[in-house]
Amino acid sequence: MKKTFVLLTTLLASVFFTTASFAQSEELVRVYRWYNPEDRNYITVAEGEYQEGQMLNWGWEDKSLMFFAYRTPGPDRVGINSWFNPVTKDYISVAEDEFTDDQMIKMGYKDKKIQFYALTRRGPNTVTVYRWKIDKNDDWVTIPEEGDTDTYIKKGYKHKTFQFFGIPRNVDAPIYNQL
Repeated sequence: MKKTFVLLTTLLASVFFTTASFAQSEELVRVYRWYNPEDRNYITVAEGEYQEGQMLNWGWEDKSLMFFAYRTPGPDRVGINSWFNPVTKDYISVAEDEFTDDQMIKMGYKDKKIQFYALTRRGPNTVTVYRWKIDKNDDWVTIPEEGDTDTYIKKGYKHKTFQFFGIPRNVDAPIYNQL
């Protein structure tokens, strides 16, 4: 009887934890940064937002994984929207509570679309994500705190602004390997 109880408990625990890990990994999405050398512009792209072949065909290169975020809304999460400015050819990823739609339109941006959902609170295994701006061409770039900020400072990026929290790319490797 005791062996049966232990076996049943072990079986149920393994099923529960496997299901929980899978559900968590299903909810995560990789977030990348791409660079366009012709326009000297950066873009933040969530996995599945565009196909890699499209990005390469449009002249984007230097794809780099920045962090993980969530595909769906939830507690302590904020929607991150992508906007495009056709005059400056700038893309910006903005938390839904940073600017109103009217403010973004007045700054020349259009084509708003949801990209992913980011954490609003710091917690274990989070990385702070900032937006930096370069004045000479009004370009914005999203950089996690573990990013190479010296490179962007040398290029003239300033006006560091807190945006949200992401999930670092090196934490909980077993979960990420399932993605």
